Amino acid sequence: MTKLLVIAEHDNAGLKAVTLNAVAAAQKIGGEIHVLVAGSGCVAVAAAAAKIAGVAQVRLADAEHYAEQTPENVAILVQAQAAGYSHILAAATGMGKNLLPRVAALLDVAQISEITAVVSPDTFVRPTYAGNAMATVQSADAIKVITARGTAFDAVAAEGGDAAIEAIAAAADLGLVRLIGREITQSARPELGAAKVIVSGGRGLGSREKFDEVLEPLADKLNAALGASRAAVDAGFVPNDYQVGQTGKIVAPSLYFAIGISGALQHLAGMKDSKVIVAINKDEDAPIFQVADYGLVADLFQAVPALIAELG
Repeated sequence: MTKLLVIAEHDNAGLKAVTLNAVAAAQKIGGEIHVLVAGSGCVAVAAAAAKIAGVAQVRLADAEHYAEQTPENVAILVQAQAAGYSHILAAATGMGKNLLPRVAALLDVAQISEITAVVSPDTFVRPTYAGNAMATVQSADAIKVITARGTAFDAVAAEGGDAAIEAIAAAADLGLVRLIGREITQSARPELGAAKVIVSGGRGLGSREKFDEVLEPLADKLNAALGASRAAVDAGFVPNDYQVGQTGKIVAPSLYFAIGISGALQHLAGMKDSKVIVAINKDEDAPIFQVADYGLVADLFQAVPALIAELG
């Protein structure tokens, strides 16, 4: 039987939701699905992975040098566990994009990046040219190493499974990288990658103060996550983890507000799969209106407060 290995994404305490999307991609390929959990003090994560619908086995590598899940150490572990698997998958997040190219190099196979559909076990669809074209690619490698775009695969159920958990030996600590520190943006709002509603702002807001003043009340009204264009991030309006686009987060919420965003290809690649797109921009020729379901040509500094007032 075909066996697939999905790399779990987690923080040693809980499983990240994108793991459920990666498992969904694995189910489209077909076969027996195993999940690899590498971390430190992460037994609870393994237990959560065992409950995922469709997972047959969880492989747990619990060791101190996996605490920060540095890709150098985890890649060696995945290489050691690769025998017997036809496919190795991870979500196309910062972690997956950092880890799996290393795994592919160690296994001497090509990586198949950011798939959005499965045609057959060896043939996949993935975006190219910033999502303006879709390529169908076929791999003859014995092991397919794949990152899957989370927004393209509906998450499987987090409950309903009863997989066995197998403890496996940790690979060596290469000692190549040491994490000095991590700064995490704290927010009471939904996580950008999983939010059902996103309010994004662009360079048209003019300053960090105006970004906060104009967009935060709307986001609060809608219980929405805040996002931004690359131009807004580069201008210092918001931190990098707000960025939506080809070089930021790929999102597909039910409702996406693009406010003061012109709609460069780089940004459109990250949000054009949103169910409903609302654009507010004073430039009627802005490219964002070509993908928007609803467009308002207006001064955002007048339009957004008026919208908030209408929401009550």
